[in-house]
Amino acid sequence: MSEATDTAKSSEKPRPSGWLNVAVDYGPLLVFFLAYRYFSPAESDAIGEVTAIIKSTLAFMVASVIALLFSKFKLGKVSPMLWFSTALIVGFGALTVFFGDETFVQIKPTIIYVVMGGALLIGWMRGKSLLKILLDAAFEGLNDEGWLKLSRNWGVFFFALAGLNEFLRWYLDFGDWLAAKLWVFLPLTFLFTFTQIPMLLKHGLAIEDTDEVVKDEPPTAG
Repeated sequence: MSEATDTAKSSEKPRPSGWLNVAVDYGPLLVFFLAYRYFSPAESDAIGEVTAIIKSTLAFMVASVIALLFSKFKLGKVSPMLWFSTALIVGFGALTVFFGDETFVQIKPTIIYVVMGGALLIGWMRGKSLLKILLDAAFEGLNDEGWLKLSRNWGVFFFALAGLNEFLRWYLDFGDWLAAKLWVFLPLTFLFTFTQIPMLLKHGLAIEDTDEVVKDEPPTAG
């Protein structure tokens, strides 16, 4: 009996680190930001600015594909959200490079936020939690009511991020918008994740699992 138990335990694959998931989700965005800062002209120069946008967008596209491959071969899976996000990054990135217009890459996060928010809220209204399919292993013990509330809350939050992205896209230049993606959107996402912990605990989440909540938060748009 003990030998069978030991064999079963040895055959279990260790769960991938949540921080590796965070690196896959946000690493390409960091590459995008650093590449833009590196290629940006020291002085105001329209041609140099366009060149910086094109080069940083290419770096973003390559980093996104590498992140997807890393997720596939290192973590053993690629989430539907990562497939969707990478496809949009490559597609809208190609349009940005071809037309030399940053608008395409800037509206990509809005599309992802709206699609994710809409899917979560539609599922919530139908009494189904789409997040449970993606994050079931991360929130063991969470009951159905907790999953529904989490889906509703993230759905509303995604729509709020879509509105914020559009506001900043209109009122900031490209460099400041890109910095906001890293220094505003990312902290807001982690802060929002922390605010969900009390609700999750009320609906069955084990206390020992709370350190994984932030690591395994729903993926957001890069």
